[in-house]
Amino acid sequence: MDKFESMRAFTQVVEQGGFAAAARKMQLSRSAVNKLVINLENNLGVQLLYRTTRQVILTDNGRAFYDRCLNILSSLEEAELAVTRQHQEPKGNLKINAPMSFGISFLGAQIAEFMARYTEINIQLTLEDRFIDPISEGYDLVIRLSDPLESPSLIVHSITNISRVICAAPSYLQARGIPDNLSDLTQHSCLHYGYLATGDRWPIVDREQEELVAINGVFCCNNGEILKEAAVNGLGIVLLPYFLVEQELKQGKLQAILPDYPARELTLSVIYPVNRHLSTKVQLFTQFLRDRFNGT
Repeated sequence: MDKFESMRAFTQVVEQGGFAAAARKMQLSRSAVNKLVINLENNLGVQLLYRTTRQVILTDNGRAFYDRCLNILSSLEEAELAVTRQHQEPKGNLKINAPMSFGISFLGAQIAEFMARYTEINIQLTLEDRFIDPISEGYDLVIRLSDPLESPSLIVHSITNISRVICAAPSYLQARGIPDNLSDLTQHSCLHYGYLATGDRWPIVDREQEELVAINGVFCCNNGEILKEAAVNGLGIVLLPYFLVEQELKQGKLQAILPDYPARELTLSVIYPVNRHLSTKVQLFTQFLRDRFNGT
């Protein structure tokens, strides 16, 4: 039995969510992938996967073995790359997922520059705001604006911090008044981001202590652009990344409020599976973003 091939088949079944998808990824038949995993289980003497007609689920032994497989296959990839990367131009497909507003504002120009530099790399970019698991959804890397993340099966690189601002349209503030303190937010109409990890509370720093401030959420949406437009049209107070509302603040369409109570910054991160950490394409793109956001 080729143990490395069996381990690859097992990890692909986990990452792709089933035998059929793993077979397509490996360009093998479904039966061939199934045989590789069965041989691996027989060799180990344990069951790695629970199989149903709809899905496969890791057993406890399978979960522990999957983490070990990632490390072993990564070491093998490192050994292979050590003797080939000096003689090969990076090439192939790079599948990326990023937040909608951030992608529209920043990634178009950045990706164009990256692809001009590395002409043999093709990029497939998908923009959406929900949290993406790169393992289960098949992405090489995911870019996210969020609180700091930790995961044993993912590598997380923090690129930079992104400030946020509480603001509203002058028309709204004229009609409803400007809040003087955090408790006033419960008396105002607030526009709420649907994927905020803190739910219907905003993470605000008060006298160097962070607290989760309750708000009166009248409108919830999972896209920052929609929330910004709602705020510009006087629907209520919104908490958004500064880059998203910078122009509206400069043009007077929105007005920053509660300046003594800054919101917790978000972290711009690049996230990818452990078994991608030696991929030249992933490393190049991660370093490229670091350089761009650190002014180099």
